[in-house]
Amino acid sequence: MAISEEEFVKEKKILKKVNHLLEKTLNELGEGVIQDEDNLKEFKKMMWENVNDFDQAEAQQVMYATAQEAEKAYQKQKYFKRLCGIKGKPYFASIVFSDEDGEIFNIYMSLTYLKDSHTNNILYDWRSPICSLFYDYEVGKCSYVAPEGLVSGELKRKRQYKIENGKLLGVFDNSLNIDDEVLQDVLAEESSEKMKNVVNTIQQEQNKVIRNLDNHHLIVQGIAGSGKTTVALHRIAFLLYRLKDLNSNNILIFSPNNIFTEYISDVLPSLGEDNTLQTTFSDYLSTFLSEYKDVENYTDFVSRYYSYQETNPDFVTYKQSDKIIDDLDAFIENYIDNCKFISNFKEGDKNLILKDDLNEMLHDRYDRLPLFERLDEMAEKLSSNLYKGSDKKVKSFLKLFKENSNFEKDYKKILEEFFQSEFCRIKVSDKDIKNMLYHDNIHYEDALLFAYLKGSLEGFLYDGRIKQVVIDEAQDYNRLQYIIIRNIFKKADFTILGDINQNINPYYHYDSLENLKNIFSEDCLYIELLKTYRSTPEIIDYTNKILGLHHVNAIRRESGIPVLMRKGVENIQEKMIEDINNLKDKYKSVAVITKDYNEAKKLYELIKDYVSISLVDANSKKFYKDCIIIPAYVSKGLEFDSVVIYNNRDNSYRANERNLLYVACTRCQHELVIYN
Repeated sequence: MAISEEEFVKEKKILKKVNHLLEKTLNELGEGVIQDEDNLKEFKKMMWENVNDFDQAEAQQVMYATAQEAEKAYQKQKYFKRLCGIKGKPYFASIVFSDEDGEIFNIYMSLTYLKDSHTNNILYDWRSPICSLFYDYEVGKCSYVAPEGLVSGELKRKRQYKIENGKLLGVFDNSLNIDDEVLQDVLAEESSEKMKNVVNTIQQEQNKVIRNLDNHHLIVQGIAGSGKTTVALHRIAFLLYRLKDLNSNNILIFSPNNIFTEYISDVLPSLGEDNTLQTTFSDYLSTFLSEYKDVENYTDFVSRYYSYQETNPDFVTYKQSDKIIDDLDAFIENYIDNCKFISNFKEGDKNLILKDDLNEMLHDRYDRLPLFERLDEMAEKLSSNLYKGSDKKVKSFLKLFKENSNFEKDYKKILEEFFQSEFCRIKVSDKDIKNMLYHDNIHYEDALLFAYLKGSLEGFLYDGRIKQVVIDEAQDYNRLQYIIIRNIFKKADFTILGDINQNINPYYHYDSLENLKNIFSEDCLYIELLKTYRSTPEIIDYTNKILGLHHVNAIRRESGIPVLMRKGVENIQEKMIEDINNLKDKYKSVAVITKDYNEAKKLYELIKDYVSISLVDANSKKFYKDCIIIPAYVSKGLEFDSVVIYNNRDNSYRANERNLLYVACTRCQHELVIYN
């Protein structure tokens, strides 16, 4: 609801004052930042010039002081950058709150804080406790949790602003109604090259995920377009603001592919935070599995299925199943039980260590450790005990262990034993085992098993610096992957986001992501997001029918543009070029989404000379969204103004591939064309 002219004039005066204070603060901070850099350079120069004059204690004290000053300078630079980021648009909303004592607080919300000369807050960081009122309540009774406890009162007004280049263009009073003016304006905008922050339109259900500090682990089931990834990134920014001793290097995001990593790369910097560590699961496997030169990525793994290149899908289904976890666990337990030393260790003619004593150490004294970690502990202990505390004989003992035992650290051989054993519940040929294990490269599904076996026998690569782990597209990870990740990051908190309707792993399905709760601690909350902000109602109605969904709520207003079906088109080249050019005239981004990469490549060759378009695959790290051809399984997590769904008549979506078609169609915001 627009405000009165008188109120608008008042708001213009307030903006003018804020702009002036912001400019003044930036000038002062800028001078301070330069001065800090000069002082640090001089300080370091003095230290190096006089380093020989310091004793060890003095040197440590000087280094500590230098580090402290450097940290202060860094924080000042970071705040300076945040203020630069809000110049031209210093705030986006305000609330008027009255506490129980009747004191009135007029809170202007921004991406960061700003204080006046009396250290009073003029702008409040959107992550501050009082600002949660804007996202969680309509006008009326309300409360928020402050550091000192629960604060109750009344929310008297909620207001949003449209500010560009320091000028006030619009002011709206609103409630939490989902169809409020500002939200609909934002939803109507065309998509950008990269994901943007949405601090001005965060909805109540999203805010509950973003600001949750009550649970260590969150599992979020969100339908397509519900803002799962956006919520995850804003949650990271919130946690960085609220949790002491947490920085961007303590947070790891598991992304589906490199394209997605690039797509989300601007969100945290736009919120004033550094980007976190990011990886894909196959990249982690490549690091851990030194036995192989390369590990197949997830996209290529599913591509084998959808392009019908997988020759033994039943075998892959078993390797992806929960059953194989139980089978491997039973095999590993039996394997360890049968490991033993078969002879005494001698020094000349004298027994140095009896094999019974070694086996007692292996199976009793050090049984808390993974098998091959036990050997390291035993070697260190024996070297220390028998050679007066020396560790020089550790390597010698490890060599003796290998020569006098019935087992060795050869994971390829051990995994081969599993597939030949009674613990493996399907018949596997020697040829299949050879193709699986004895090459320079390893398939994705085999790498998971190899990593689990290796981690179980020698320990996983525990990473204690990671305190927060975010897993996006959670439905594409099987249970074994979560067990592996949980073992790597034992002390981390997890935010897991996915949608079982967008599962494109043809070998593994969840009835509900809530099934993951028992992998984590009891302190794990399951949340559902059932509103979609991406697509028009017309597109949502169509995509619901693909999977028979009824619970998806479209928030955008109707566009009046129906989903356009192209059936029985004879001249594909001509019609496709016509459709793409029409969409390019209307929108910033057009995506032609095919079923697989081979089809994408063929279509690209067919039309590339007639329309400006680029071909994108899973290995593309950078691309422009203006006009692309992309396989459906690579498009996950992305969104486009308009989408053309294409598949060759001889390569149509089968009944068990509906999820992949659903993923492709739900990438679209405004206009969807389907070649059927």
